[in-house]
Amino acid sequence: MCGIVGYIGHREAYPIVLKGLQRLEYRGYDSAGIALYDGKDLNMCKTKGKVADLQERLEKEMSTSGKLGIGHTRWATHGVPNDVNSHPHFSNSGNLAIIHNGIIENYDALKKELSTRGYTFQSDTDTEVLINLIEDVMINEKIQLGKAVQIALNQVVGAYAIAVFDKTKPNEIVVAKLGSPLAIGIGEGEFFIASDASPFIEYTENAIYLEDEEMAIIRLDKDIKIRKIQDDSLVNPYIQKLQLNLEQIEKGGYEHFMLKEIYEQPLAIKDTYRGRLLVNEGIIKMAGVEDNMKRFLNADRIIIVACGTSWHAGLVAEYIFEDLARIPVEVEYASEFRYRNPVITEKDVVISISQSGETADTLAAIKLAKSKGAFVFGVCNVVGSSIARETQAGAYTHAGPEIGVASTKAFTTQITVLTLIALRLARAKGTMSSTDYRRQLQELELIPEKVKIALKADKHIQEIARTYKDSPNMLYLGRGYNFPVALEGALKLKEISYIHAEGYPAAEMKHGPIALIDENMPVIIVATKKGHYDKIVSNIQEIKARKGKIIAIVTEGDEHVRELADYVIEVPETLENLSPLLTTIPLQLLSYHIAVMLGKNVDQPRNLAKSVTVE
Repeated sequence: MCGIVGYIGHREAYPIVLKGLQRLEYRGYDSAGIALYDGKDLNMCKTKGKVADLQERLEKEMSTSGKLGIGHTRWATHGVPNDVNSHPHFSNSGNLAIIHNGIIENYDALKKELSTRGYTFQSDTDTEVLINLIEDVMINEKIQLGKAVQIALNQVVGAYAIAVFDKTKPNEIVVAKLGSPLAIGIGEGEFFIASDASPFIEYTENAIYLEDEEMAIIRLDKDIKIRKIQDDSLVNPYIQKLQLNLEQIEKGGYEHFMLKEIYEQPLAIKDTYRGRLLVNEGIIKMAGVEDNMKRFLNADRIIIVACGTSWHAGLVAEYIFEDLARIPVEVEYASEFRYRNPVITEKDVVISISQSGETADTLAAIKLAKSKGAFVFGVCNVVGSSIARETQAGAYTHAGPEIGVASTKAFTTQITVLTLIALRLARAKGTMSSTDYRRQLQELELIPEKVKIALKADKHIQEIARTYKDSPNMLYLGRGYNFPVALEGALKLKEISYIHAEGYPAAEMKHGPIALIDENMPVIIVATKKGHYDKIVSNIQEIKARKGKIIAIVTEGDEHVRELADYVIEVPETLENLSPLLTTIPLQLLSYHIAVMLGKNVDQPRNLAKSVTVE
């Protein structure tokens, strides 16, 4: 989950590496470090804390000169977050430096073997073991850095994206990838290395994304050489034009990225269905679906695999696919899927959902499904990501970069894509009348404007947040399509405010959670008019009878629930299956404002990182 960045070229490396770390801090922020080489001295500074802490310390303690530099922002796996365990790490000789995103699973055995050969270790990290293994190979085999990296990586088990350099060869950086993302930016007489393209978008629009088990030797004034790690075969580099601009990764006047991304949802949803939803023609165009229509229509079932917020989007999709297209759906945690020996056949369609396209558990689930002959369809946001390359077909969400760790626009755009797929399949299968189909298309086109209306409740939601910000627990309830919304609302609150919250199907309240309800328990309940409205009202009355504090998400104009609830938040009316695209908006804002009022770091909540690239 860590962020890595590097530079070699004609510019001063420090400002490039520092800014790159700031942009990658969503990937981890336990600690950070930078190493710079000026041709004579190899200087390094690293510290527990954020990149801002590193900058303050570094500029006081060491020279910032040098045309070669690497940097790292860490999400701790091996070893607690402290100065010593921070990256970069040096080899025992001090000649080699490394940054690493991932996890080396057999590091302990390697460490014991290296210790018998006289190597000592300053940190508790698996990364320091790796750099000394590389040095050991160089010395024993009398070979250069690139070949030593290749031999060493064939001895490790785990995942990695690494950048390594040898101060005796200051014109070269060696990089490699397995399971963790790695992009190489190609400029004029300069190269950039990063976990994604955001650190170098103002310098070049040309990038190479390494595939798994590939390594590259980057030398100034020479073409990049890419090889397969296992068999040393050469790979022709594929240079992509970046689909990213600087404005997308800046805050744009908002206090936090999360708030910016909440407010970007009307445009993000529109961008997601743009070119796919043709209302006037009454059609949905999705090449990934059209080209594989027989696989979808002949499927015995659809299995959705995802983690976190993407799993909640999958739960919404389960209702949509089964209701509209009448295809059986199972939704699985990707993190559990591969370990329970699932029954998968060639008649299954597996839909994998991931914001980053790099989620390690979801990638592992994809590989398992493919090995069993299932057709795998990907839904992700990042063009060229591992999941986009690993799946057999797919659809991008076009949400734009999501920097805030707590996902918002990824959720609504994933639901939008999955709704489009379900509607297209429903039409192909004949499970929906022409009238209902047209109505669905028309209503989906109106969703962005209705999200804008839902966002107008922001001031009112701030008032509610002020009232309940000190509550130690909250309960979220929903039925049908809005049960997953309750789960997502609770997750958002937990992630950024650290308040304990649980989401439940409202009908399950009487089967246990009602024991928690008293005058101190706020209950957030999604109570829109479409879908089990009378049942939800009964649930609200049960909560009221036990003096629970009720915050209700209701359809505009609802007066019945208003009489019962302590607070109501209105959203525009829409079709039942589209309601999650609206009801989730006030829950995102409520979590955001509570966290801000509690003084939490909204964009970088503790212990979390945006892209989970290790299991």
